[in-house]
Amino acid sequence: MGVAFTMLFTQAQNSDKAGKNPADDLPPHITRLTWFGERADWSHDGKKILFVEKTYGDAYEVELATKIVRPVTHHYHHLGYTRALYLSNGDILLSGAEAFDPKKPHTSRVQCYLYVLDKSLSKPAVPLGTKCSEGPAVSRKRLHIAWTHVSAQYPDKLPSSVSQMHEADIVYENGIPKLTNQRLILDSRDLPFKCTLETQNFRPPDERELTFSAYGHQGTDVCGIDLMTKKVINYSNTPNQYDEPEGIFPDGQFTLVECDRQNRKGSGYVDLWKLKLDGSGHTERLTYFSDYTGYKASNPAVSDDGRFIAFQMAKSRDPAGVGYGILIYDIARGTLGR
Repeated sequence: MGVAFTMLFTQAQNSDKAGKNPADDLPPHITRLTWFGERADWSHDGKKILFVEKTYGDAYEVELATKIVRPVTHHYHHLGYTRALYLSNGDILLSGAEAFDPKKPHTSRVQCYLYVLDKSLSKPAVPLGTKCSEGPAVSRKRLHIAWTHVSAQYPDKLPSSVSQMHEADIVYENGIPKLTNQRLILDSRDLPFKCTLETQNFRPPDERELTFSAYGHQGTDVCGIDLMTKKVINYSNTPNQYDEPEGIFPDGQFTLVECDRQNRKGSGYVDLWKLKLDGSGHTERLTYFSDYTGYKASNPAVSDDGRFIAFQMAKSRDPAGVGYGILIYDIARGTLGR
């Protein structure tokens, strides 16, 4: 009787949300910051958020206190960016295409290039000379990054493609950024299962581990690799469930996950969950956007003080990463509300 009541109660709740927009029905601990944009990243002081306007668009900053939005890539010509992330020195790491075919947009997205934009915003971004598939990982404490190469031969046949994760330091010679000490982290062919890799986050506080997405393995799993020993750990290990790590807590004990545990419908129907990085598989659901027909919550990032999460409202029908504005989740208020 208890299970039946719970199912009826859930169905009643979902019917109340039919035809509604989750951004118009927010709980007190979630507020809207912008009405456009996607893929947020926190400044180190927690006062600004960097984001891209759209896939292959410009990058912007928004001040949390004033909600003033300023462009950061309007001062030079480019083909658009898919990622914008703060480096530890305040410069901005950009990922963008050097060629773009609107009839094959996914090909450009997995074959982007990395650039560094000076924080003065007085000159064009400088190329680092390497391709990057999807999102790079950026250290929050040192000039160090990791990124993924996916075989150009099979960019649209994931997880059949060969993928490799690399890491390197960024150094400046006469003010010009460049990569040094580059090394291979992991080749997908060295794993005991087939998947396509994507770097996600260096795990605080010592950054000896890198979290990554194992696309196509059991749906998709949250994994981590020890950068010294190369040992790989599957933290989610949930067959037939989509689990993609996005955003990590500053104590390194938890990561946020785009997850479809609530409906098992795939990556287009995810919400934000919190996963403990101890191998227990313990999770906690944070958002309920996928309860609204046609919507999801995605691409979260945690502030350096661990108090807030920035994420985006997204629509189920759109490609991964497409967002319709940045929202802020107050973690303390959200905890009190449960």
